[in-house]
Amino acid sequence: MPVDHYENFPVASLLVPRRLRRPIEVIYRFARSADDIADEGDATPEERLAGLAAYRTELDRIAAGLTPQTPLFADLAEIVAVHALPLPLFADLLDAFAQDVVKTRYADYPELLDYCRRSANPVGRLVLHLFGRTEPEHLEQSDCICSALQLINFWQDVAVDWQKNRVYIPQTDFPHFRVGEADIAAGRWSPNWAALMDFEIDRAQALMRRGAPLVHALPGRLGWEIRLTVQGGLRILERLRRVRGDVFARRPTLGKADWLVLAGRSLTM
Repeated sequence: MPVDHYENFPVASLLVPRRLRRPIEVIYRFARSADDIADEGDATPEERLAGLAAYRTELDRIAAGLTPQTPLFADLAEIVAVHALPLPLFADLLDAFAQDVVKTRYADYPELLDYCRRSANPVGRLVLHLFGRTEPEHLEQSDCICSALQLINFWQDVAVDWQKNRVYIPQTDFPHFRVGEADIAAGRWSPNWAALMDFEIDRAQALMRRGAPLVHALPGRLGWEIRLTVQGGLRILERLRRVRGDVFARRPTLGKADWLVLAGRSLTM
């Protein structure tokens, strides 16, 4: 699926069965456009919240069996009906995006994970619903992978998020490593900062490895899609470690050569 935004990981790739590519694209369009309402442009916080409220109204129309008023939600209503997708998962995403408008700091790691539960985990759960694999163990593993991916984006985007007055590193972590938001503001790397980033990288890596066994429970092509996604996340964490967490000088990303590495590692999972 062509997208205008940088993505670390595949979206509706050729590895997904053809019959499910459109539902995944519709889910992506919903999530991406709602996220843009919360993040992009020069709208006021009130305008952003109003835009997200309009999305929630459309979800309510679908829930009530009424005809949506926009093409996006007409497509969404169709895939929800055909695949019996839970509407509360879409509402969770809207709740997380609305939180982004009004909340810019997270007190501790559990609070950050609660945000991930609503901002990232619903997408993985929706994909599992599309494939009819909603056993509790698999949903939990999917949550671990999705939360890990969200954390990885936070760690590579520390400097980018600072420009939006957002800090996703838990506030309780800064004192342990004797660094603070002043270091982010100054783009100041130090051994203490590297230690903090190693700590956060370890958290994301542990979550990803907890979720990784999901690949063995999923059918062929989806299993390969998730393999590449997991390996892509782990590869970004490797890049972060290699630069010792210096996200001020360089933002680790994946290039074309990395896909060969990811494919090779996916074969051995």
